[in-house]
Amino acid sequence: MKTKLAHVRVNVKNLNAAIDWYTTKLGFKVSAKWPPDKPNYAHFELDYGATFAIMEDNNYPSHGRFNFNVTDVDSLWLELKDNVNVIEELVLTPYGTNKFTISDLDGNELGFVQESES
Repeated sequence: MKTKLAHVRVNVKNLNAAIDWYTTKLGFKVSAKWPPDKPNYAHFELDYGATFAIMEDNNYPSHGRFNFNVTDVDSLWLELKDNVNVIEELVLTPYGTNKFTISDLDGNELGFVQESES
């Protein structure tokens, strides 16, 4: 069986505050909100991979870590490190990747990983 991850979601306390954080801090672009009359869900436009979404829910954070592959982790680290809550600083992992981890407003952990050039 072939499997492809198509969608991941994290829970947040306040949808509007979370949308503001994800768009201003990470540069994500909202591509849809649901339901139309009183949204409690939004998903973001990303270049590759699974759809990343947030949902206003009392059960937050989602107690997971979501890793995003990026092409220039060093530049992203310099841009974000002083403006977000850092969980793990930029480090070369035993697996040959460069990675750092931050948390959003609600404690959801977001890792940013650059694969080795080899």
